[in-house]
Amino acid sequence: MSVVTSVSECSVHNCSFNHDGCTAVAITVSGSEEHASCATFIDTSVSGGLPKMLAHVGACQRSECSFNHDLLCGAPAVKVGPGADAADCLTYTHA
Repeated sequence: MSVVTSVSECSVHNCSFNHDGCTAVAITVSGSEEHASCATFIDTSVSGGLPKMLAHVGACQRSECSFNHDLLCGAPAVKVGPGADAADCLTYTHA
């Protein structure tokens, strides 16, 4: 895999990295079987990250996801939003 996956959308309004899109340098996808969450989510009043949206998926711990190859995300793009947790990987697809 030679390309990193971009975070194309984040609809989690209370995340410190989400202001007009995800501004984290990279996110980590974690969670449990049948569920993938954004481990980079942080709920504070402090805005963090880069000045503009450039986020990518740095690591994916969901080895059972159909997009996961060697703990890297192979999806064309990832969407993050509310789900079972405050911030979930909505692109997650159980293999």
